[in-house]
Amino acid sequence: MTETQTKTSSPELRAAAGAIDGLRNDLLRDVLAYRPLPPMNPDGRLIRRLPEGMRKTVVWAPHALVLFAAFLVMMAGFAEWEYRLLMGLVPAIPVAMTLVRPVAAFWASMVATVFCGVLGSEGLWGPSAFMAQVVVLVVVAARTRPRTAAWMWLLTLLFGMLLEGGDPMITAPVAILSAFALLVVAVVQIRRDAEREVTVQRTVTAVERDRRTLLEERTTIARELHDVVAHHMSVVAIQAEAAPYRVENPPPELEQAFVTIRENAVAALTELRRVLGVVRAEDYEAPDAPQPTLAVLDVLLDNVRETGLETEKVVTGAVRELPQGVELSAYRIVQEALSNSLRHAPGSSARVELGYVLGGLGLRVVNGPPKGLVKPVPGAGHGITGMRERVAMLNGEMTAGATADGGYEVAVFLPVPPAEQPEPRGTAGADADTVVVERDGRA
Repeated sequence: MTETQTKTSSPELRAAAGAIDGLRNDLLRDVLAYRPLPPMNPDGRLIRRLPEGMRKTVVWAPHALVLFAAFLVMMAGFAEWEYRLLMGLVPAIPVAMTLVRPVAAFWASMVATVFCGVLGSEGLWGPSAFMAQVVVLVVVAARTRPRTAAWMWLLTLLFGMLLEGGDPMITAPVAILSAFALLVVAVVQIRRDAEREVTVQRTVTAVERDRRTLLEERTTIARELHDVVAHHMSVVAIQAEAAPYRVENPPPELEQAFVTIRENAVAALTELRRVLGVVRAEDYEAPDAPQPTLAVLDVLLDNVRETGLETEKVVTGAVRELPQGVELSAYRIVQEALSNSLRHAPGSSARVELGYVLGGLGLRVVNGPPKGLVKPVPGAGHGITGMRERVAMLNGEMTAGATADGGYEVAVFLPVPPAEQPEPRGTAGADADTVVVERDGRA
């Protein structure tokens, strides 16, 4: 019956077609499939309480029980007066087959029953055939599913009635005993599947709860950052924009200083909004704007110089484009180091050194001791922690500490595998190392 015919037929025909498909899938398809019985889980509730040495043996208990049942079937066949060897071995083989080929074992048990009924003197269901059929039904049902157990029981009943001329009383003992046994197996399977489903649902629920809690915490952090930092940065930007109008005929240097303050405040707000978007939503998509690299490091140094911090940049080696992660991390490290210099060493000077070597990028930022009447701003050390995290993410090395003259030094090496080394860029060239020194924006 085709799929179109099944959809347009009556519910009874669809149920019958589904039953035939179930029979075909369970007992007729891949009859000789090799499906070895796996050992028990050593971490089960009962086995894990046993000593370590005993666990390795107990996990094979189901295999031992099946083989012991095959031995009992064989002994029951040996009790026959005629053909005792065949009456014991032939029905015992399907019982042992349930360990590796369960579906084939069921059909082999049918053939063995016919064989014992022909050679034996007690009819179709002699002692060995009776025991073998019940054991095979139970083991195969335990290894498959309840629907397969129902099909095997029904086929066994029809098989017995057919060979006994339609008399159900001869096959009744086998049918009744196997029905109770299969019912117990089905109940155990249904309960085990229900427990497994509950465990899966609990695991999914716990994962979802953790994700929801994490998202709530991130949202709380984002809200606090927005309420505190964004508010103050907005005030700084507005005051910097309005400050020149409060002074009559302000000097150009003062106007430029306020313009720089406002631009930095607006840039900080833009970066803050981007970070808040990442923190708030798990599926946040980063904007398409390019991330800063070492190519725009001079812009950063110019902004720092306008705040009054004298800076000097020294570049050694063949300047080349590095992987994006290395470029971004190096830029952020320099940015944070210079910000620390502004806060903790006002009035000092800073020196930024970039060393392009074969294995990666060397980076050093050092500033002198604070000078003047401006007091250093205390900090909690989060900037150094963030730099260390960036370096560790790239498997680099970092040292940071005070210098002999009272300043501070940050030295970093970011490795770049040879496979990720691009071609040199700029005017530095690839065949000779170069040294470029810039002081206060002048090369």
